[in-house]
Amino acid sequence: MIKLKRVYEAPAPSDGVRILVERLWPRGIKKQSLEFDEWLKDVAPSTELRRWFGHDPARWDEFRRRYAAELNANPAAWQPILEAADQSTVTLLFSSHDVEHNNAVALKGYLELRSHSCAESTSRRDVRGHATGH
Repeated sequence: MIKLKRVYEAPAPSDGVRILVERLWPRGIKKQSLEFDEWLKDVAPSTELRRWFGHDPARWDEFRRRYAAELNANPAAWQPILEAADQSTVTLLFSSHDVEHNNAVALKGYLELRSHSCAESTSRRDVRGHATGH
């Protein structure tokens, strides 16, 4: 399971593995005060894409498309998140004030699509890797 949480919210035991998914350190947060397990800078959008988007909701759909292209080109950045989510709850930490239009929301959607398609292809094969016909 993948969840989202702003870095400014208090951690909870139900967060599971807490992964910061920002390229830049969040403003106003001391490094020693943020409870997180990993900081995956490379899974964040490129600086150019982040600046282009500027948290403008009118650019949201295009941002998600461009961000997905960046993620497609760098699976090593996001695969550890999927692997962790297969084992336990993962909470993606983000700093944006807009909780609906930010890179963590886009990343969660991207990962859920990958997780769902992997689960479907796995369920259609038996232990030898042969199609089951489902």
